[in-house]
Amino acid sequence: MVVGYGAAGLNHFRSPASYIKIIPPYFPHPEILNIAAGNFEIGFAIMLLFTQTRRLAAWGIILMLVAFLPVHIKMVIDAPFMLGDLKVTPFIAWLRLVVLQPVLILWAWWYTDFAVKEKN
Repeated sequence: MVVGYGAAGLNHFRSPASYIKIIPPYFPHPEILNIAAGNFEIGFAIMLLFTQTRRLAAWGIILMLVAFLPVHIKMVIDAPFMLGDLKVTPFIAWLRLVVLQPVLILWAWWYTDFAVKEKN
């Protein structure tokens, strides 16, 4: 998760146009939202490295992924479209929304206190 969120966060700064393109138009200041998302992803990746902050990072990631759901819904509505060099087909957009996002949320939940208590 550290590498994935760190790389994703950095990519917000390397390819901002790709991210800004998929932010729904009803959100103000997409450039600022993109920078914030990148910073949060990098910050959560760093927090995952340390036992003391891992659970807090996991909850932050869950909230962030839920906040990203409008982006994935917009991708379903807009598909097909090009996102950089990637053609986002309706199938890919739906896969991201109904498979990838829940898997990422469950993966983050694994690191929360609640998940640890449920296992015991």
